[in-house]
Amino acid sequence: MSESQHTEWKESWRDEYLRWVCGFANAEGGVLVIGKNDKGVPVGVVDAKKLLEDLPNKIRDILGIMADVRLVREAGKNLVEIRIDPYPYPVSYKGEYHYRSGSTKQELKGAALDRFLLRKQGRTWDGVPVPDVTVRSLSKTAIDTFRRLARASERMNAADLKESATGLIEKLHLFDGKYLKRAAVLLFHADPEKFVTGAFVKIGFFRTNDDLLYHDEIHGDLFTQAEKTIDLLRTKYLKAAITYRGIQRIETYPVPEPALREAVLNALIHKDYATGIPIQISVYADKLMIWNPGHLPESWTVAKLKEKHSSQPANPAIAGVFFRAGEIEAWGRGIERILAACREAKFPEPEIEYEATGLWMRFPFSHEVIARTSISAGTGEKTPVETTVETRVETPGIRRAGTPERILAILSAQPDLSLAEVAERIGKSLSAVERAVSKLTRSGKLKHVGPTKGGYWEVSE
Repeated sequence: MSESQHTEWKESWRDEYLRWVCGFANAEGGVLVIGKNDKGVPVGVVDAKKLLEDLPNKIRDILGIMADVRLVREAGKNLVEIRIDPYPYPVSYKGEYHYRSGSTKQELKGAALDRFLLRKQGRTWDGVPVPDVTVRSLSKTAIDTFRRLARASERMNAADLKESATGLIEKLHLFDGKYLKRAAVLLFHADPEKFVTGAFVKIGFFRTNDDLLYHDEIHGDLFTQAEKTIDLLRTKYLKAAITYRGIQRIETYPVPEPALREAVLNALIHKDYATGIPIQISVYADKLMIWNPGHLPESWTVAKLKEKHSSQPANPAIAGVFFRAGEIEAWGRGIERILAACREAKFPEPEIEYEATGLWMRFPFSHEVIARTSISAGTGEKTPVETTVETRVETPGIRRAGTPERILAILSAQPDLSLAEVAERIGKSLSAVERAVSKLTRSGKLKHVGPTKGGYWEVSE
């Protein structure tokens, strides 16, 4: 037998061990055994009788709880067992809150203490009221976006969707008395960061862990954050391999769109907003990583997360609104849907790692997709390299011309193409096209107008 979530051994009594009693009371209860060393070997207690008299009073007076203190014998030694029941309300030791987790005792502070106190009150972080915020201060655009999504999902009564903004917020149970809940602010306020620090998303493209090439931040209500994050990842950060089936252009992204959408929504909905830290998405040439400062439910593991499980959202009010909008399922199937989308696309499944500060979800890119895409360092453009296509599309009449003439002809017809797309059209490497474009620019035959991303080419006659 060893120490565990419910068992702790101490050779002799010290009053500081009241912290361990406090930790058991705040968790699932347990037994503190006095008279055993850290290997579980009985060494005995010499003052057992005095402890039997003193400990119940100390526990009652300092912690405000009752505990069963009894004398037991093991291997011919006297031991004192302190049996502590779990308490439905927070128990403190001189203003400190301790908690038993696994075989360790932790003092709860900051965001962890907030979560603990709210849980003991039967509340969640997103259900806490926010003074001085009214329905009139919410974003009409965000509310209209929800109405549109909920109408399409048919998960909300049509009559309720026609209610005033105040009526709709009431139907969504986002009031606590006369105050709006935190969930309402995050979901529908144009600038939730006024009230919740770190309520935004950071995205960065890294060459290596310490070499950031470019980055973006996505702010606004949660619906805006979700859509803009997904859109920015697909248009700027993830490089699509391009093929053609007949005249149909096919873009294959390294992360399937359903899995990407589900992962972003999962991070926004389950984030621990009390930490004040933004969601962080790191993109590399061979992987995409999402870090969410969130926490799994008590006693859950990554293995349990990946199998069928009950729905226990960290922010149930936020999750409920996203469900009614048709953006998520209600039965804890988010991870299952991510895994299924990757399997269906024949892509590697994401790797999930849970640590004290949050949850990592890592999407490794398939070797095939990596081989068929390249990075345009620092530009953020989609940059497919040469790919095998079923039918290559050519601009009529330029196939037999030289590379510079073909480039001019293509950019004259489609001046908003990237050089990578030009390279794909004419079947040349990107470096060859870049060299040719450099010469054309120096000769004055070609000029790029505007920013690298979003500009256009101007061909001189």
